[in-house]
Amino acid sequence: MTASPKHRVVVGLSGGVDSAVTAYLLKQQGHEVVGIFMKNWEDDDDSEYCSSNVDFVDAAAVADVIGIEIEHVNFAADYKDRVFAEFLREYQAGRTPNPDVLCNAEIKFKAFLDHAMRLGAEKIATGHYARVRQNAQTGLFELLKGLDPSKDQSYFLHRLNQAQLSKTMFPVGELHKTEVRRIAEEIGLPNAKKKDSTGICFIGERPFREFLNRYISHAPGPILDDRGRKLGQHVGLSFYTLGQRQGLGIGGVKEKGAQRGGGAHEPWFVARKDLEKNTLRVVQGHDHPWLLSHSLVAQDVSWCAGQPPGPGAYAAKTRYRQQDAACTLKNTPDGFALQFADAQWAVTPGQSAVLYDGDVCLGGGVIAAVDSLQPAVDAMPAAAGG
Repeated sequence: MTASPKHRVVVGLSGGVDSAVTAYLLKQQGHEVVGIFMKNWEDDDDSEYCSSNVDFVDAAAVADVIGIEIEHVNFAADYKDRVFAEFLREYQAGRTPNPDVLCNAEIKFKAFLDHAMRLGAEKIATGHYARVRQNAQTGLFELLKGLDPSKDQSYFLHRLNQAQLSKTMFPVGELHKTEVRRIAEEIGLPNAKKKDSTGICFIGERPFREFLNRYISHAPGPILDDRGRKLGQHVGLSFYTLGQRQGLGIGGVKEKGAQRGGGAHEPWFVARKDLEKNTLRVVQGHDHPWLLSHSLVAQDVSWCAGQPPGPGAYAAKTRYRQQDAACTLKNTPDGFALQFADAQWAVTPGQSAVLYDGDVCLGGGVIAAVDSLQPAVDAMPAAAGG
């Protein structure tokens, strides 16, 4: 057996345990490893929610234990231009974007990759739970799900192209999270027990509405149910997303003789945002028809192979942590359409629809339109006194 080639690898050290173990594993394999800490946000760097200073101290401590150099690089200007501006545009348009997808495509695997190449790197590595392999038949690089199904992050990486995949390594994608933690403790990493970050990549774990409020104009308007009755007032459509249950301020309103899947005490869910009328539509019951969709159209597509897969049967996710859903793909001039075997819940414009062929992530696009089971709103009778 020939030995695997050794590379100069630049690892994105975030201060978390996954990237720390990534750097350790690569060094153990004999690669020349250099760490880079990426600072992507600095608007309120001293607040309780933005932990980049703490994270850098953790990353530096990890580099010290492993015995590698670490460099602090500021990508905040790139981030604001390439990710945050788009994030705000989407929210203002009433959609719900996924900044982590954009951050991976524009910062971690573009600005960071470019910087690493300038440092003489042959490869970069991050602590994502995913895998890359080169297909022996086609020579193409493929993005695969991480082996730990509960941690797989291929959904967030689906916009990576051939050039990016060919230079990327994901060592922890071959492991389960429990094994990563075990390795970290075994080698005495200072962040072995650090809890996983669950906040959006730049916002951290702060109250989301309070954060958006600083950047987005908002106009209050009515909250109507599926029969046109007014239940309350929303604080601005940008602050709500389809399927949302918390924070509606109408928890005490009970529907009498509820129709379409809701009893008197069923919870309310956001089902539609009407920007023209500045109206939020809500329905009762998790399985209300307005929350279910059999098809979607996606645009702004990106395919890992550089070209779309052929039409036919695949699986897709319309949100992270969702089970793969059987679907049929049809390519369109500006994107693709998916038809699902089973109705999907709260499919949300602005989120990503990501396509899979078994464990292989093929790519995806941004959900532009949804064919839900909801009837036309105008056709619904308004309740008396609504």
